[in-house]
Amino acid sequence: MEDSKQILGTEPVGKLLFKYSLPAIIGMLVNGLYNVVDRIFIGNMPGVGPLAITGLGVTMPITTILLAFGMLLGVGTATNISIKLGQGRKDEAERLLGNALTLAVIIGLAIIVIGSMFADQILELFGASPESLVYAKAYVSVVLLGAIFNLTAIIFNSTIRGDGNPKLSATIMVVGCVINIILDALFIFVFNMGIKGAAFATIIAQFVTATWGLIYYTKGKSNLKLHKNNLKLEKSLVVTIIAVGAAPFAMQLAASCVQIISNNALRTHGGDLAIGAMATINSIITIVGMPIVGISQGAQPIIGFNYGCEKYDRVEKTLKLAVMAATIGLTVGWLVVQFFPQPIVNMFNKDANLVAISVDGVRKYLSMMPLIGMSMIGSNYIQSIGHAKQAMFLSLLRQVILLVPLMLILPKFLGLNGVWFAQPTADVISCIVTFIIVRKEIISHRSESADSESVA
Repeated sequence: MEDSKQILGTEPVGKLLFKYSLPAIIGMLVNGLYNVVDRIFIGNMPGVGPLAITGLGVTMPITTILLAFGMLLGVGTATNISIKLGQGRKDEAERLLGNALTLAVIIGLAIIVIGSMFADQILELFGASPESLVYAKAYVSVVLLGAIFNLTAIIFNSTIRGDGNPKLSATIMVVGCVINIILDALFIFVFNMGIKGAAFATIIAQFVTATWGLIYYTKGKSNLKLHKNNLKLEKSLVVTIIAVGAAPFAMQLAASCVQIISNNALRTHGGDLAIGAMATINSIITIVGMPIVGISQGAQPIIGFNYGCEKYDRVEKTLKLAVMAATIGLTVGWLVVQFFPQPIVNMFNKDANLVAISVDGVRKYLSMMPLIGMSMIGSNYIQSIGHAKQAMFLSLLRQVILLVPLMLILPKFLGLNGVWFAQPTADVISCIVTFIIVRKEIISHRSESADSESVA
């Protein structure tokens, strides 16, 4: 029987991309839905006004920071494992897995301690007003307790897919999301636990998904095994994980910084309701954007393995198909958002003022959404072939180098509209720059292939 890892280098690229992307899409969408579901339930809690959604909006930078560390370890580990397997170095791949789990525990504990000690100061810095602080603190004080489960679940979601079992990865995440939804309804509407109930539902679901992944690597039918002796940190492996995972980490960390800047700009130019509107907009972005992240992650092991085998034609074909799929998906999402925004917004809150601000904001903020596919897939492509510095630049380009200055400058001239139009402006510029860099890399690969053929 052909080894699952060898299929990455022989099976048709289109079939492979679908096989790996579909479970990844489900996994990423489900992972994103943890917070989206919380916002839907909290926004519809009886007797609670729109400030509850604003409180959740204030906590978004914190949950994004957690995701950033999860991506640092998950993507950094999965990418390196794919390359090592392509090179036939299974032992080193297993050591990477063990080191990643240890890093998750260390980083998770640090986040719990720091977040718990300075919760008030952090939330005020992130845009909380005295009125919204009570909701924000109630939620984040519980969510932080599940930091280790959160990070571990993200790592296993990435590595199980790269281990040749994308269906199991998706199944685990779906089960976790279903548990979260059931417990949300139970804790909020039956036990009247309010916003804390939503937070407890989230961390319990993350515990289940993390435990399932751990069982798979210790007692399941995995290609890689988790051994105790591999839990000891090795400097070279840690550096390798961080070097490759730094790009998605920087992207998510930058997103958190943008959320902080955005929250403060929104509070200045639109008040607490504007922050609540952005929380809703970010939920919509999650629903539309996470499938694109799934396509990107589904393409990662295919690109990484074939790049390691120097099969550049398969690498290029995977890139083109991934960009095409992402652009089509984003275009469909863009059409729905532009023509039917109110029914979507109404899922999160029924307050008339909040709905009006959210509908106006989402149309403007996501006006250039179809272009994001090139930026996201292109950045992931550069990361997947191990070019960490270039991948870092592309990740920072959209969310930091362009977006942060735009978010600071445009509101001074356009008020609230300046916040809404900052993102689409950054999307246009980053799409063009990413295309140029990726095209240059492809030309380089074609040249190498031509040289190899002429020598042969």
